[in-house]
Amino acid sequence: MQVDSVSRPGVMQMVYAICATTAILFSQAIAANSHPDNLADLAENVSPSVVYITTTAIQNADAEPQMRIPRGVIPDRFREFFENQPRNAPRGPRSALGSGFLISEDGYVVTNYHVIQSAMKISVEMFSGEKFEAEVIGTDPKTDLALLKIDSEESFEYLEFTDSDTARVGDWVMAVGNPLGQEFSVSVGIVSARNRALSGTYDDFIQTDAAINQGNSGGPLLNMDGEVIGVNTAILTQSGGSIGIGFSMASNVVTKVLDQLKEYGETRRGWLGVRIQDVTTDLAEAMGMGDARGALVSDVPDGPAADAGILPGDVILSFNGLEIQDSRNLINIVGDTEFGKTVPVELIRDGEAISFDVKLGRREIAEGTLTAKLSDGTGIDSSPRTILGITLVPVDESLREQHGLNADVSGLLVEDIDSLSDAYDKGIRPNDVILEAAHKPVASVKDIEESIQYASEAGRKAIRLLIQRGDNKRYIALSINDES
Repeated sequence: MQVDSVSRPGVMQMVYAICATTAILFSQAIAANSHPDNLADLAENVSPSVVYITTTAIQNADAEPQMRIPRGVIPDRFREFFENQPRNAPRGPRSALGSGFLISEDGYVVTNYHVIQSAMKISVEMFSGEKFEAEVIGTDPKTDLALLKIDSEESFEYLEFTDSDTARVGDWVMAVGNPLGQEFSVSVGIVSARNRALSGTYDDFIQTDAAINQGNSGGPLLNMDGEVIGVNTAILTQSGGSIGIGFSMASNVVTKVLDQLKEYGETRRGWLGVRIQDVTTDLAEAMGMGDARGALVSDVPDGPAADAGILPGDVILSFNGLEIQDSRNLINIVGDTEFGKTVPVELIRDGEAISFDVKLGRREIAEGTLTAKLSDGTGIDSSPRTILGITLVPVDESLREQHGLNADVSGLLVEDIDSLSDAYDKGIRPNDVILEAAHKPVASVKDIEESIQYASEAGRKAIRLLIQRGDNKRYIALSINDES
């Protein structure tokens, strides 16, 4: 007992000392690894490969911005680096400033499409001050990328791409470019988020808080090994300057585009020929699916999918052996697939698994030439009826003319809607046209009533409707719990 009473304070002091020392060492280790000690070497190493781009172009008063975000997606705050002049701006020479970087020793340069758009002359200035006139090899407005070429008798120092999927949220990154006309500037931050989609079909942005301003467009986003994980493309701003949120197109998208631009001078993306949407939980329930996954086919214009036998209402679960999570996933996978290739497509139709072999077309040729096929209706009862909170009237010639509908549009026009109904909450509005209910074309409210009865007898809680608004069609699942 005497030993214990004497030794306990000493033991406790020793324990406290060990704990304190461990805590200090642990905190020092975290501090040492939480940020780079010195970025001067990295900045110095990449400086010969980052270039300053100036262009001279003719201002077109009717030109539209290329990376415009629809209002309401990011309200009045998202702007590309180079705002187009107002529509009433006079035609004449104008200059633009941007960034770029070398990706090969023989002088291939990457930048943003909007930096060199409509340029009559493109000048590339090196960190050393040496200047070259650049030739445009190819452009891709959809990803806002451009590939240039400069020539010299000597080899250039260049940057290499790495797999952007290895970048983790929280990783340190460096943005390099020429912001606000200031030649060669670096900023450091972290990867704030990945897989951001803004407005483009093939968007896959890395979000970073590294300071980015106007003029950084086309510059590289680098990891701490000096490898390119993205091309700085856009900023989220209220003032027109940097607020710490920038977006870089992921390198895995960039490299695929550049390979095609270098080989063909243009992109050659695969085209399946379907209009699609995500499968929501409600739609999955209405279709008797277990999980909300895959891409729901809302329309099949003339094209590869129609030729293969794919129909509206099919849910694509697999494309060329790759599992499809959602509509965006399918778009990217199809776009990355070589056109002209025949690929297997697995889907669910009316609860049954089906497989088709589809020979892909080329998206660039197909765009702008698609003609939608809409179902024809017969046996129309012209009296308005209300069901599921929707007042419906069959489409006839007078309604087609009144609402500017195509001659082949058949279905039920939404005349009015209860603002407290599930249909209103799901986005159905007056002047929409209901084309189908539970996979079947509708020509009268009786058709919908029969579909509701069938779904109810099958134990389903919702019914799937195909809605057309303007030229767009979309599936919506409506609750039928309150229906008899």
